[in-house]
Amino acid sequence: MNINTLEQKLRTLVANPDPASFLYDLLLAYEQPKASITRLQTGDYNLAKHTHTTLWKKKVYFCYEVNSDLHALIDLAKQDKEIIRHSPRFLIITDLKHLLAVDTKTQDTLDIVLADLPKYFDFFLPWAGMEKTQFQSENPADVKAAERMGRLYDIIYHDNLSFDRHALNLFLSRLLFCFFAEDTGIFGDNQFTNAVGSHTAEDGSDLSNYLQKLFRVLALRERGDFPAFLQAFPYVNGGLFEKDFPVPQFSAKSRKLILECGALNWKAINPDIFGSMIQAVVHDEQRSHLGMHYTSVVNIMKVIEPLFLNDLKEDMDKAAGNENKLSKLLDRLYHLRIFDPACGSGNFLIIAYKELCKLEIGIFRELQTLNTKWKTAKSGIRLTQFYGIELDDFAHETAKLSLWLAEHQMNMAFREVFGDAKPTLPLQSGGNIVCGNATRLNWETVCPKTPTHETYILGNPPYLGFSMQDEKQKEDIVLNWGATTKLDYVSIWFLNGANYIKNSNGKLAFVSTNSINQGEQVGLLWGGIFEKGLEIFFGYTSFKWENNAKGNAGVTCSIVGLSKKSNSKKIIYSNGVKKNVDSITPYITSGYSVAIFKRNHPLSNFPLISLGDMPKDGGNLILSTDEKNKMISNDARSDKFIKRYIGSSEFIRGEERWCLWIKDDEVDDALKIPSIKNRIDAVKSMRLDSKKVDTRKFAIKPYRFVEVRHQDTNSIIIPRVSSERRYYIPIGFLDEKNIINDLAYAVYDPPTWIFAVISSGMHMTWVRAVAGRLETRIRYSSSLCYNTFPFPDISAKQKEELEDHVFHVLDEREKHPEKTMAQLYDPDKMPAGLRQAHHDMDIAIEQCYRAKPFTNDEERLEYLFTLYEAMIAAEKKGAKK
Repeated sequence: MNINTLEQKLRTLVANPDPASFLYDLLLAYEQPKASITRLQTGDYNLAKHTHTTLWKKKVYFCYEVNSDLHALIDLAKQDKEIIRHSPRFLIITDLKHLLAVDTKTQDTLDIVLADLPKYFDFFLPWAGMEKTQFQSENPADVKAAERMGRLYDIIYHDNLSFDRHALNLFLSRLLFCFFAEDTGIFGDNQFTNAVGSHTAEDGSDLSNYLQKLFRVLALRERGDFPAFLQAFPYVNGGLFEKDFPVPQFSAKSRKLILECGALNWKAINPDIFGSMIQAVVHDEQRSHLGMHYTSVVNIMKVIEPLFLNDLKEDMDKAAGNENKLSKLLDRLYHLRIFDPACGSGNFLIIAYKELCKLEIGIFRELQTLNTKWKTAKSGIRLTQFYGIELDDFAHETAKLSLWLAEHQMNMAFREVFGDAKPTLPLQSGGNIVCGNATRLNWETVCPKTPTHETYILGNPPYLGFSMQDEKQKEDIVLNWGATTKLDYVSIWFLNGANYIKNSNGKLAFVSTNSINQGEQVGLLWGGIFEKGLEIFFGYTSFKWENNAKGNAGVTCSIVGLSKKSNSKKIIYSNGVKKNVDSITPYITSGYSVAIFKRNHPLSNFPLISLGDMPKDGGNLILSTDEKNKMISNDARSDKFIKRYIGSSEFIRGEERWCLWIKDDEVDDALKIPSIKNRIDAVKSMRLDSKKVDTRKFAIKPYRFVEVRHQDTNSIIIPRVSSERRYYIPIGFLDEKNIINDLAYAVYDPPTWIFAVISSGMHMTWVRAVAGRLETRIRYSSSLCYNTFPFPDISAKQKEELEDHVFHVLDEREKHPEKTMAQLYDPDKMPAGLRQAHHDMDIAIEQCYRAKPFTNDEERLEYLFTLYEAMIAAEKKGAKK
C-alpha cells in the first residue's frame, strides 16, 4: 500500500463522485481484489435488501441517500440486527456531499465533507490490512494506588531504618492483600480498614502489635483466645501468613496513610499493580541492578495480543455457532502454557491469565446459546498453566500472590456471569514460579515441553548493555554464548528461548532495547537464531516503553516475536499502524530474515574506506582559527606545518579547526618555532602521564598523531554521526590539505562515481536499516554500512553517467556558498535545485540495479537484502574453489 498513491486515488474519486460506482472505486483504492468487487457489483456478495444499499459480509455496509438525515440513517444502521449479524467492519452513509462512517471494531467515527476524504485516508486502512492499533487505556486507580503505597513505604522505611528489608517487603505484600480482600468479598466490606481505624490509637503506637496479631489469626483455622473482632476475619493461610515476621512501628502519619490507602477502591485495581509496588519498595540502585521495570497493561498487551491472543480470538469468531468447534477451542485453552523466564512480580502472567479467562467466558456464553448442558459451566483455566523464573525472592513470592489475586478477580467475574465459581479460600499455590537465575537454569526443567501443549514464552527481561553488566552478568554471558561478546544481557533470553521453541509448537516474544535490532548486535545475535529454523513473525519498531510505576522508567524498546518458519503473513507494528508483510528482517523491516555481519573489506567493488586520524594529544596539536592566525603572525614559518582539521561537526556545520601536521623529516625545523615546540612538549607530557601503555609509547613521537591514515590525495569525507532527519548524509570531496579526524571516515584517492553511490537514497535506505544509533542519530559504520553495501558491477559508461550527476550535485551546492551542509541538507529547507539533482542521481543509481523503478524504501531494502545474500553466497562459493 503506497500512501501517496492512495491519497491521489481518493482525490480523483471525490473530485467527480458517481453514485453508481463510488463504493466500488473506494474499495479498489484500498486494493480490495477486483474479482471480489465484480462479484459485489453483480450481486453475488451483496446481502443488502434495499435499493441504494450494499452489504458485504465482514467488509462494509454502504448506503447512498439524498435529501435524508444522514445521522439518523447511520444510527439506524448501527442498531439494525440484519446488518449487525453480517459483521461489516465499516458502516458508511453518504449523499456524496457529506460522508458519515463508523468503524464497528474500534467504534471510531467519521463525519466529514466528502471532499476532505483524502485527509482521512487512514480511517479505512484496515481494508488494506493496516490496523490502527487499539490498546486499553491506563487504569487511573492503578496509578493512584501505586503512588499512595509508594508514599506509605517511604514513611515507614524512614521511621524504621534498622528494620529488616525482607520483613518490610513481606509486610507490604500482606497489607496489599488485606486492602484487596476487603473490597473483593474475601473479607467483609472495609473490614480491615474499619478494624484498624476502630481498634488502634491515632498516634499509631499500638498498630504494630495489632497487625502482628491479625496476621497470626489469618494463618490459623483455630483461633483460641483471640478477641472476637479478630476472629471475625476468615482463615486465609496459603503461605502468605504462614510464618511470623516482625511488623514495623508506625507513627500518626503512617497510620493515617494506611487508612487513606484502605479508602481506595481496590476492586478496580489490577493485580499487576503489585509490579508497581515492587518498584516502590526497592531502592533505585537495586531496581536498576535487577533490571526490574514494571510493565503496564497497555504495554503487556502489545506482546500477548500478537503472540497468541489475537489468534485465539480469531478462532473464536470462526467457531461462532458451532458447538464442536467451540468445545475444541476450550480444550485448546486448557492446554496452553504461558512461561515468563524473567517474570518479576508476574505482570505478564497475570494479564495473560485474565485475558484467557475473559476469552473462556465469551466461549461459554456462546455455548450456552447452543446447548443447555453448558449452563453449569465453571472455569477450567488453572494457575498451574503459568510458569515463571525470577531471581529476586520477594518478587518471586509476590508473583505467586498476584496470580492468586487475579484468579480471585476472575472467579468473581465468573460468578457474576454464571452464578457460580471455584471457591476462594483458603489460598492455593499461585502458579509454577521458580526462584532462580534464568540464565543458568534449564528452562525445560522449569516448564517441561510436551506435544499436547502449546507453550508461549514472553516477558520483559533485563536489558543491560555490555558496559552496564557486572562481573557475574558477564559470566552469565560467557556461560550461555561460550565466549565474551558485546551483546546486551537480554540476548541470553533470546538464545535460550530460541533453543526452547525450535522443533516444537512454541512461540516467544520479548521486549528489548532496540539496540538488538541495530548495528553490530544484529549480526552477533540473529544469524545464529535464524539458523535454528526460526523467523520473526511479528515485531514492533522502536517506541518509548513507559510505565506508571513510581520512578517511571522509560527506555526506547522494540518487541520481537519468534516462531518456526511458515508461509503465513507476518506483522509489523510501527507508529500505531499494523502492516501485514511476507517476512521480517532482524531490523524490524519488511524483507528476508538475513543478518548483516561486520566486514573488514567491501563486499562490492569499492575503494577501501578508513577511519580518520586520531591525535590523542590532550588538545595540544589542535588549533582554533584565532590560535592558528596568531601562530602564523608570530612566526610565518608555522604556516607549512598547519592543515585544516575536519570531522563530522566541522564538515556539517561549517566550523573551522586546524592542526599541526609534522612529518618525520620536518621535526627539526618545526621545533625551531617556540610556539610549536611548546605544544609538542605538552603532548609529550600528556602521553607520558597516561595510564595506558600504548599511549605512553607514542610519547617518543609527540609531534604526530597516534593513529595516522592520511594520504596526500583527494578524499571523500563521510561523517560518522548525522541527524536521522536528513534523507541524505552530507558527504564531500576534500583535497590533501585537509586532515580528516577520527569522527569521520575517509575514502582516499576516490573515483568520482563512488560519491554518487554513497550519497544515494539507495545507500541511505541501507544505512538507516543496518547502522547503529547514537541516541536517535545515525551512526555510520565502515564495517556495517560501507563494506556490506551490495552494489552491482557497472560499466565504464554507467560510471561516466554517475560522474555527471556528481558534478551536477556539487554545482548545485556551490550556488549556495553562504549555507552550511547542515542547512543545505535540512529536509525542510533543502534548495529545490539540490533536491532535484539528488533525485536524478538516485534514479541513475537505481538503474544500476534494475530498469524497473522502485516504488518505496521497503521495496528497495528487500531488493538489497536479496542481493546481499546472493553476493555473500557467491563470495563463499568463490572462496571454496
